[in-house]
Amino acid sequence: MNFRDIREECCEANRTLPGLGLVDITFGNVSCLDRTKGIFAIKPSGVDYSLLTPENITIMDLDGKKVEGKYNPSSDTETHRRLFQSFGNIRSVVHTHSRNAVVFAQAGRGIPCFGTTHADYFYGEIPATRALTVEEVKSAYELETANVIVELFRDLNPDEIPAVLVSGHGPFTWGSSAKKAVETALALEIVAEMALKTLLLAPDNKPIARHLLDKHYQRKHGANAYYGQSNTNG
Repeated sequence: MNFRDIREECCEANRTLPGLGLVDITFGNVSCLDRTKGIFAIKPSGVDYSLLTPENITIMDLDGKKVEGKYNPSSDTETHRRLFQSFGNIRSVVHTHSRNAVVFAQAGRGIPCFGTTHADYFYGEIPATRALTVEEVKSAYELETANVIVELFRDLNPDEIPAVLVSGHGPFTWGSSAKKAVETALALEIVAEMALKTLLLAPDNKPIARHLLDKHYQRKHGANAYYGQSNTNG
């Protein structure tokens, strides 16, 4: 089986993270899924971003077995795998330790939608999970990390809110491509910084009104979206 395309997509996305200010040292990873082949590509564990090439991206199957690659996959592989199994419309997962988003994760606090910048990407608050139990951490930590995300999204739409904060840990985002999932990770960090500063300036600030949230989200993502350019000529 030829995995060149998905390896290139995954490698390129991972290599963009440091330049966007989303990772420090090697704290982060991107994965890319091919549902037809039943495999996903993911960053190898602990490898510096500057040293990544398509050849050293690891290929895993959805049962958690290594299909191809000389390096061990990211330590977060089980989290990515479970999210791919649970969220049917996604092709890529991004995990970072971007600083402002981590502030909210460490506080176990969701990021309120205080303005239209947030509403352009996320249809409401970006939620924080509950804390993992002692048993969950000891038994299968990375898998249970995904399980608390899936648990949280039982009543939320992962297509409308393509991001989450794992309490005490950090953010995960996802999307229809690696490029889109990375863009969402960047948007998450931007709105986290804005929300943090808003709370410093106005600790009792309230989220924007529902009608304004609806307008900004729907004009970009709704059935009658009109933001951006159409694919027609002329």
